[in-house]
Amino acid sequence: MEEFIEYVLQFGDLNQQQIDLITRKGTELDLPKGDYFSEAGKVPRQVGFIVEGVFRICYYNNKGEEITRHFLDENNLMVDYLNFKANTAASEYLQAVTDCRLIVFSKSNWEEISDTIVGFDQIMDKMFQKCLIQKLRKSPEISQDATTRYLEFMETYPSLTNRIPLAFIASYLGVTQQSLSRIRKNIR
Repeated sequence: MEEFIEYVLQFGDLNQQQIDLITRKGTELDLPKGDYFSEAGKVPRQVGFIVEGVFRICYYNNKGEEITRHFLDENNLMVDYLNFKANTAASEYLQAVTDCRLIVFSKSNWEEISDTIVGFDQIMDKMFQKCLIQKLRKSPEISQDATTRYLEFMETYPSLTNRIPLAFIASYLGVTQQSLSRIRKNIR
């Protein structure tokens, strides 16, 4: 829980009583590799903070192909915010790429924290803005050649290159695994 409190304190100040409330409302969750934190077609019901592990945000295109859109690793907040707030079904999946450990808040506990702590809405807004900016900035430019996209991936996610399956990296870059293998071989 200390990791989450440190994260929140980047966006605003909290007193000890407020920290204690947040600590009581969050629970630890271990999510095995391959399991989903949130699924398309279902209403998101919780907010997660990644303590350990890697997640990917993915969806299926109209051809039924799985597309990885984004990766999240340690010290990141994880929620489909718009659908969480609106109580509407998600269009994407949040899947554990590795075994993961999270701090999780149910919707009711998250709302109780928001209703109880004066100024927490502003802290939440700043946290969610950071998440949105990261999500938008880290998308690969399909107009670039595949080698450039891979080099940018390694720059954007330096710690993930050897932690996640090549199939997910290839999906993120919009290339086949064979193409990715050739690119990796050529830049070594």
